[in-house]
Amino acid sequence: MSTHDGVYLFCAIHEKEPKKFGSVQLNGKKGGVYTIHFENVAMVVSKVTGDVLPTRPNLMAHQQKITEVMKQYTVIPMSFGNVFHSKNDVLLIMEHLNEEFENLFSQLDNKMEVGLKVIPKKEWINEEMKKNPLLHQWKTSNKDMENPASFYDQIQVGEQAQNFILHLEEQAAEEIFEPLLEIAEAGKLNKTIPGKTLLNAAFLIDTNHEELFDKKVNELFEIWKDKVEFKYSGPWPAYNFVNIVLRIEGKL
Repeated sequence: MSTHDGVYLFCAIHEKEPKKFGSVQLNGKKGGVYTIHFENVAMVVSKVTGDVLPTRPNLMAHQQKITEVMKQYTVIPMSFGNVFHSKNDVLLIMEHLNEEFENLFSQLDNKMEVGLKVIPKKEWINEEMKKNPLLHQWKTSNKDMENPASFYDQIQVGEQAQNFILHLEEQAAEEIFEPLLEIAEAGKLNKTIPGKTLLNAAFLIDTNHEELFDKKVNELFEIWKDKVEFKYSGPWPAYNFVNIVLRIEGKL
């Protein structure tokens, strides 16, 4: 592991005055959290020694510190693990991206990210499978895996199963994601685990519409509650709606 000293980035905020945000423990060492400034933008940082590896304590410290700052400011979150060599390096990238930071702040002001995962109930999946004769027959039959015919049957069933799951995911997107997107400022469909999650979505919502959005989530859950579980979470830093981090990494 590298032992060089560096500056670890948590997030950017709109602030002209120097601020401190307590302390944080990264790589097992405690350090103060403070701001580095360029014009109207401040980067929330901490000094570290060595690379910050994705251990559970480091990951939790990163998330918790950003969540703490979010209580006071609109934040542009940095991805985990960004370590710059010096304050001057941080200032250089802040200057280069200053216009983009300002645009993002205007887009994210009074906004928050929430997440919704839709988990299908096993009983409902089984009932839906019964409606497909091929899948139902395969599920209930005794399979002779040494029989060459079973191998080709399995290929056919695999294609049917894939289409079956895809259909359920499309249904969830149409009946859950789309109605919520009408209320949100933006939405994103993330990868699902086939058969385990029908929907894995992130939404950027105006804080003034939070109550309305929550109400819609509850209404949709009432419609779907016999089929699925909802895992509704947030507020989160707007990771799904900020792509500036990749450009920061690409400059160093």
